[in-house]
This record gives sequence, structure tokens and C-alpha cells, in this order.
Amino acid sequence: MSSKEVMIKDREPDFLYLVMSAIFIASLVSCNLIFQKFFVWNPFGLYRFEISVGILPYPVTFLVTDLLCELYGRRAANRVVLSGFIASIFISCVVFLALNVPATEWSPIDNALFAKVFGLNGPAVFASMTAYLLAQLIDVRLFHFWKSVTRGKHLWLRNNFSTMTSQLVDTASVLFLLCLTEVIEWSHFLPLLESGYLFKVLVALFDTPLLYLAVFLARKRKTPIVT
Repeated sequence: MSSKEVMIKDREPDFLYLVMSAIFIASLVSCNLIFQKFFVWNPFGLYRFEISVGILPYPVTFLVTDLLCELYGRRAANRVVLSGFIASIFISCVVFLALNVPATEWSPIDNALFAKVFGLNGPAVFASMTAYLLAQLIDVRLFHFWKSVTRGKHLWLRNNFSTMTSQLVDTASVLFLLCLTEVIEWSHFLPLLESGYLFKVLVALFDTPLLYLAVFLARKRKTPIVT
């Protein structure tokens, strides 16, 4: 193999990095598309959650950014965060175009029904993306802060401390902006904040073993560091 071929091979993106980036972006985009449905969950009768279905894939994004931070570093994680933002803006443009082209008479989904489902996409995505950028950047920074403080030890600590703090910022920010833009009523702010944040905290605690497993498997296959 020539030196040029070796150089090209070394510059090829790592497959795991691409897969995690794809999962991150898919989770983020799906959140913004399905958020308008709310559901009730009452596990074992202990607590009544009233939350948006958009919250279901969202904790995955924080798990992925923590994995990216741990395996590839801050710059690589921030690249994926920015890529997710660009993808969401692109999807918003596609939805805007779809809203403004007229449906045919035989279309299974007419203009009114389509607008009812996707019509709030604009203000909702503005709120979501503002909160998303703020929270994800805080998550990445805090993850590396705790990694530095603990000298690379206690993965569980930086995973949970960074995620729980950034999730609080995200939940409060997106609900504040959704209320401010009149997507939801202010009377729902505190109940949704409580339910949403508690749900995210529980998910963050349960995903810690998954994080350890993913890091172990990735290092076992000698995942290269992307800078």
C-alpha cells in the first residue's frame, strides 16, 4: 500500500462515529416532528407523568454526546451538535414547503389536517433549537469539566452531573419559549417542567450502564480518537 493510500485510509471517518452521529440527528429531528402529542404514564402508581412523546427519543441525544465526548473529545461532540442543528433547520424548511403546496382532491391527508399536525413546527422548532443548542453545549462543557476535575475517573459522575444539569436547562428553556410563543398555555409550564425533568433524570440514571457498556466495547475495538 502506498503512502498516499495509507493517508487516505487514516482520514476515513470512523464507522462508530458515523453511526452515533446518525442516531443523534435522527433522535433530534424526530423530537421536533412528533412533539405535539402528549401522553400520560403512571409507573406502578407512584407518579403521574404528563409529557410530550417528543421527549421519548430526546434523552438519547445526551447519551450520544456523552459517548462522543468520552471517545472522541469535545470538538467531535460539538461537530455533531452543530450538525443536528443544521439538520433540524433543513427539516423545518422542508415542512414549511410541504405546508405551502396545495393538496390534491384525492390526497389522503388534506391541507387542514396536515397543517394541524405540522403547522406549529415553526415556533416550536425555534423554541426547541434554542434550548437544544444551549443545553447540548452546556452538557459537552460540563462533561469535560468533571472529567478534568476527576482526572478521567468516575465516568458515572460526569455522565449524570453534566446530563442532569443540561437537561434542566433544556426543559425549562424549551417550555418557557413554547409558552412565550403561545404554543402551550402558561398553566402547563410547572407541571410539564416537573414531569419532563423527572423523566429525563430517570432516563439519565438508567442509561449509565449503557454508557459504560458502549465505552467498554468501543475501547475494546480500539476506536480511534477524532480531533
